[in-house]
Amino acid sequence: MFKLIELMGVVMLLKQELFQKVTQHLNDKLLVLQGVIKDQKINLESETKSSAGDKHETGRAMMQLERENTGKQLAEIQSQFQILNRLQVQHTHTKVILGSIVFTTLNNYFISVGSGLLKVRDQEFYAISMNSPMAQQLLGKSKNDKAVINGRKFVITKII
Repeated sequence: MFKLIELMGVVMLLKQELFQKVTQHLNDKLLVLQGVIKDQKINLESETKSSAGDKHETGRAMMQLERENTGKQLAEIQSQFQILNRLQVQHTHTKVILGSIVFTTLNNYFISVGSGLLKVRDQEFYAISMNSPMAQQLLGKSKNDKAVINGRKFVITKII
């Protein structure tokens, strides 16, 4: 019994570490984006009417487009934080769902939000979103299930 509890503790630590790395990745993106928003606000406030007329209006229109794009990026980050808030890192899974760590014969995956390659405990994991092609191949599958992505066959060896 003690070994099982000890093993579960290690599993939960791994999940918690992956969760923290994904959260940190999103926080870093958010900080950069907040800096961009601040710069855009300063640039917009310092923009003065020039004698160039059309050039000035074009510049303001371009700034407005940049602000709209930045707003979309901010909304996407907020959406990703909402997904992270739904993860239950204290649970293990027998089927691949949001929050699962999936070991395969190709790579290891953390089904959460797309954050790329993460290194934890000398292992590599790809943090992928539920909408990614790989996650779509994995969702609902169990240990020893087989799948194919981009013509490459793989087997799920473990799910946490």
